This record gives sequence, structure tokens and C-alpha cells, in this order.
Amino acid sequence: MAIMGAKNGDNGASTSHARKALPISKVRERLVEEISNNMTLILIGETGCGKTTKIPQFIYKAKLNKGAMIAVTQPRRVAAVTIASHVANAFNSSVGGLVGYTVRFEDATSADTKIKFLTDGMLLREAMLDANLSNYSVIILDEAHERTVNTDILFGIVKRAQYNREQQKIKPLKIIVMSATMDVDHFCKYFNNAPVVFVEGRTFPVHIHNAVKPHEDYFFSVLSTIFQLHQSAPVNHDFLVFLTGQEEIESMAHNIRQIQMDPKFKDSPPMMICYLFAALPTFDQVKAFSPTPPGRRKVILSTNIAETSVTISGVKYVIDCGKVKIRTHQPSTGLDMLKVSPISQAQAWQRAGRAGRESEGHCYRAYTEQEFANFKKNTPPEIQRCNLASVVLQLLAIGINAMKFDFMDKPNEQSIKEALLQLKDLGAITNIENPSLTQLGKLMSQFPLDPRYSKILICAQNYECLEEILIIVAMLSSETVFVNAQSKKEEVAEARQKFHSSSGDHITLLKIFRAFTAAETKKKWCSNNFLHFRNLEYATKVRKQLTELCQKNEFTSSSCGQQYDQIKKCLLTGLYMNLAELQRDKKYLTVHSRLTTSIHPTSSLFGSLPPCILFTEILETNKSYLNNISTIDPAWVEEVVPNYARQHILRKLD
Repeated sequence: MAIMGAKNGDNGASTSHARKALPISKVRERLVEEISNNMTLILIGETGCGKTTKIPQFIYKAKLNKGAMIAVTQPRRVAAVTIASHVANAFNSSVGGLVGYTVRFEDATSADTKIKFLTDGMLLREAMLDANLSNYSVIILDEAHERTVNTDILFGIVKRAQYNREQQKIKPLKIIVMSATMDVDHFCKYFNNAPVVFVEGRTFPVHIHNAVKPHEDYFFSVLSTIFQLHQSAPVNHDFLVFLTGQEEIESMAHNIRQIQMDPKFKDSPPMMICYLFAALPTFDQVKAFSPTPPGRRKVILSTNIAETSVTISGVKYVIDCGKVKIRTHQPSTGLDMLKVSPISQAQAWQRAGRAGRESEGHCYRAYTEQEFANFKKNTPPEIQRCNLASVVLQLLAIGINAMKFDFMDKPNEQSIKEALLQLKDLGAITNIENPSLTQLGKLMSQFPLDPRYSKILICAQNYECLEEILIIVAMLSSETVFVNAQSKKEEVAEARQKFHSSSGDHITLLKIFRAFTAAETKKKWCSNNFLHFRNLEYATKVRKQLTELCQKNEFTSSSCGQQYDQIKKCLLTGLYMNLAELQRDKKYLTVHSRLTTSIHPTSSLFGSLPPCILFTEILETNKSYLNNISTIDPAWVEEVVPNYARQHILRKLD
């Protein structure tokens, strides 16, 4: 990427003074009046106005919550946690008291909590137990423009709860829909022509620097830009770098550390590399928001979770790769594809805006002006490109048929029917025409998992391998546990061999987790074996929560020891549609969707050619790869899922 006219100046005010002068504070009285007079309000607050942190405080101090809780939803865990901490500090209290948060597998609230930050998914789970959301008098739906699948469902759930409470003449529910940018007319129409309030932001100029020509390798372009800027930018100016995922972040960090040792950078300040991605534990997320030590430069490597809501103090430069990793479901094949795609124009502006939160800033883009012009204006709602099985199951648990649900942008009928068919095949619903949950379906809905994994967990009792399945599902719920140290390929391969299983990746993950649990000095053990400590810690937390849910439902604990066939048969109960057979050209053909694909190079089965395999997901790069794989005997399909086997004939193993 070409570097064009970088400036070194900083005309920003101090952070503490800036926070006191948040623009939204100047219109506090008017906002309180608007919230008091309207049951639903749409608030467009420009970046930096202070809406996310201040609005809940205004409502609480004006007693508009009438003693009940105020819920503030966030699409992402990192935002819910960091904003809760910020607001708790504003009240001179600790998190878990007056101000708390609830995210997946972590609850920091108490009986005293009145302002509760939580992810969209957690409020949805509460709606499954109480469709009217009776604990809350005000629900703030923040970052509404992001349109995650959970956000879109919440729009309908909260709107329905408000209507039901009005009809039943019980305590009313106020709804505030907030964002820095959104299709105002679309939102107004959906929320019954709710009034709109605009609040100006406190944004500083951000100078945009586009690439001069298209780059085939955006990763190298970003890396080059980091070091070009590092040589010219003042020491106290930090960088925020947008990348597509954890593996890319780890690889970038490795490259930065290697290059930084070059003698030509000896006079440059040392870089403090911080990470931000969804699976990162709270403790490690906080490092990115901590003040940069004098004489150093903080370089935050982040996925798209840093696009909105949170201000990272000290960031003066944003470096944007222009890509995002999105999961897209294809009803025609029934498969989920994880694919790196261009961001939207709205995302590009959100990313750039991170550099102008405290003072004048710069955004360097690894794409040209023409490439930006070709980006979609807005990101398509996730509800229109994801597998809807979890959505349909959650709605049925609340008592709502997805076909009749009030979606803001309804998914196509084929996607809903496909989800109903999958749930019917899993035994979760009675029928497709007028669906209701079976006993199995009610049990499946209690687990915060993909319905296929919920089914596998429940069936683990029958295959006497509950302990093993709990570990495998927890490991699959985390980001990859493998560290790819490019400069130590032989050592990495040797370390992986310790855990290798000819049965495949699921058993390999099981062996890794057990060894991690047994290790006395876990961080050192992870370092020696090229494994991610924090991802294994996260998997440990997930396993603990899932175990508690199993105990709550009186599951019988069991272990199959070394009987790995039992585990693989159990995996088949939920993932039977994810089978692939070896072809004569040494490629694999998926049984259900007839897609030609290959085993991913990171798989423990890479290089071997088992006749039949079960996979967890498909990764789409320049071609399709199967990821997280186990070997399967086709005869098991007839034994475990006979109805499916009758529809799809697999070759028997010799």
C-alpha cells in the first residue's frame, strides 16, 4: 500500500476532559423527555456522541426504569464487557453491582444490578423462559445497524413483548433502538412509525489514504503499511489493524515480531502487540484498552469486533485490510461456508471512524477507491444468509412459528423450510406444516448450541460417552487451539504427533484437552506444544457450563474410555448430513450436497485417504476444504440414522 502524505500532528484534547464533554450530555434533558414521552424511540447517535455509555445512566438517574432493570444489548461479547466496566466506573462501583453484564458462559450480575449489558443471544435465551421479558422496564437495542441474526430476532421478540404487556395491562416496556448509522425509514416503519432523535457526534477529521493500485496480497500490504507508518508516526500514536480472523491475527503478530528485530528498526519504539477477537478471554481483551506504556507503541490486531461501540484510547491510525470472514449458508446444498469476503462501504466508514474518536486521525486502506466504490453499500442482514435451524428452534421454544414471525427482513421461505426439515430429521419438532417442539426439541433448546450439537450431547448418554462429547463440543465451540509457528514447522509437526489419532480430528482434540487438563503448568505446557492457552481455557469454561446444564437435566454421566467408535457413532447422530466419500481422483464428494472438496492441510487426516469421513464444516478459500474430520464406517450410518441411510446409499467398507 502506498503511503500518502502522513501527518504527525495531534490536535486532540485529553481523554478525561473529552469524556466529560461528550456531546450527548448537552442534550440530556431533551433526551430524558423524549424517552419519558415515548414507548419506542429510535436514536441515531453519531460516532463519539456517548450514546452507549450515557443513555442507560440518564434513564437510571431520571428513574425512568421505575425500579426495574435496564437491558442494553450488544452484538458482541467484547463490547458488552468493556462498556459495562466503563459505566460501572462512572457510578464508582464495581462490575456485578449496580452495573453488570451477561455474556455466553459468563454472568457478572447480582440482585443489585439495575443496568445490565448483555449480548443479543443472552437476551434471546431469557425470552425463552419469559416471552414478556418481565424483569425489564427499558430495553436498549444498541448497534442495531449490524443486523446480526440475534439482533434481527430480538427486534421481533421485544416488539412482541411490548405489545403483549400493553394488552395484558401489566408494567409497560420501553424500547430504544440505537445506532450510529441505519436505514432510518426502514426501522421507523418496522417499529410502528416510532419517532427519531438525532444526536450529533464528536468526531475528529479522519484522513483516508487508499491504495494506489489493487493488491493481490492484502496481508502483505497491511504488514508493509504497519512498518512504513511505524518509522514516521509519533511514539504515542497507536495503530488499530483490521484483519479477518484469529489465525490471520496470530500470523501477523509473528511477522511483526520477526521484522521488528531487523537492525533498521532499532531506533523505532518497541511495539506492544494486542489482540481483539471473539474467543479472546475477558482478561486478554482488556489489554487492548489499557494505556500504552511510555516510549512504546500499541498495535491492536482485531477482527471486525472493534468496528463499533468501543473506543480504544490512543488509536490515531487505522489500517484496514478491507476483508471480513463471514459464514454463509447455502440452502441449495445445505452447507455452511466460511468465506473471506470484501466488507461493505458502511463497514469501511465504521472502521475509519475508529481513528477519529479522540483526535484527528488517519485510515490506510489496502484497497483502491475504485474497489471501495464496488463494495456493497450495506452488509446484507445475517438472517438472510445463515442456517436458520437455531433461529427456528429458539422461536418455537418461545412459542412462535418462524413462518409467521414478524421479521424486519424476512428470510426466503426455502431457508425456513430447510431449517424445519433439519429439525424434523433431528427429532426436535413434530411436523413441518404446524410445528411444535417434541420433548427432545425442548431439551435441545436449553443448550446454547447449534441444534446438531445439542442432539449429539443428548445422545451421548445412549452411547455412554458423555464426558468425551462434552469435551469435543466445547473444543469445537472455541477458536482453533493450534498455533501455526511458520518458522518452526518441524517442531510444530513433532508436537502435534503426540496427540495424533488415526480416528481423526475430533479424537485429536479430545486427547489435547485431556493432556491440557492434566498439565501442572498449563501456560508453559501450551507454549511447548504450540497450542493456544486462552482458547483451551475458553473451552474449559464452555465444558463447565455445558456440564452444569447436563446435571440440571439429570443426564447420566458416562465415559467410553478408548472406545472411540462410540464417540464417532454419537457424532453421527447430529452430523449425519456432513459425510463425504473418497472418489477415484482422490478428492471427496459430500454425500448430501454432491460438492467436490478436499481434506484441509491442518487436519490430522491430511495425507491419508480414508474412504468415508464425517466433517464439521467447510472452509472456502480459493477452493473448498473439509475441516474437523473423523473416519466413519458407512455401515454405521444405517445403524445410527437408518432413515437417512435409506435416502443416501454409501459404499460399504471392505
